[in-house]
Amino acid sequence: MAGHSKWANIKHRKGAQDKKRAKQFTRAIKEISVAVKEGGGPDPESNPGLRNAISNAKGVNMPKDTIARAIKKASGADADNYELVTFEGYGPNGIAIFVECTTDNTNRTVSSVRSIFSKNGGSLGTNGSLEFLFDKKGVFVLEKEKIERNLEEFELELIEGGATKIEKEEDLITVYTDFPDFGLMSSKLEELEIETRSSEVQRIPLNTIELPVEDAKKILNLIEKFEDDDDVQNVYHNLEITDELIDAMEED
Repeated sequence: MAGHSKWANIKHRKGAQDKKRAKQFTRAIKEISVAVKEGGGPDPESNPGLRNAISNAKGVNMPKDTIARAIKKASGADADNYELVTFEGYGPNGIAIFVECTTDNTNRTVSSVRSIFSKNGGSLGTNGSLEFLFDKKGVFVLEKEKIERNLEEFELELIEGGATKIEKEEDLITVYTDFPDFGLMSSKLEELEIETRSSEVQRIPLNTIELPVEDAKKILNLIEKFEDDDDVQNVYHNLEITDELIDAMEED
């Protein structure tokens, strides 16, 4: 779990400085749109899903006026009609890949995802075929500099909020909860007035597969191709993210 978290945070830092930002904004706007439509309207005070979506949008440095426009559009008559769809399959060397999409054209998305799998040595499977390999967890990423309190006492507060695992890096803290406790942790952080960089439900692999660096790099390149697709929101996999692999990818 730690390696996946570290790699995700490295990508986040790199992405904020390059062309990835536009894709991050697109994902955030789609998340806001879905939250408004399915979570109970445009008022974040009464819509927890929208509060999380706004928090995630702020985490990728989306301007406040852009967030406001996205909420306004999502609640209007001409709002885009997005549908949540998921795909499951395998990449080379038996690596399981779970793809979550938000799309306004399911046929286009199915074709695109199938093509990415087939052109990169993978295969698209049936829905439900990988469920047993992943566990849904709440994942909250916090910036240490925004936590103006004793960290030991803060950790106790997090445990009260349902934290099952807390990972600390130089400037970030990643907090994991069981899926049913996602709302409890969200409420606890709001109560403590802690702004998250991101807060979302993720699919965490129960077991991971370690590959030689060159083979593992091919998997990460495949993951990136999925992430570059406009319809894709999240990609999960069970590749072991080793320090050696992270070092190799940072050098590329």
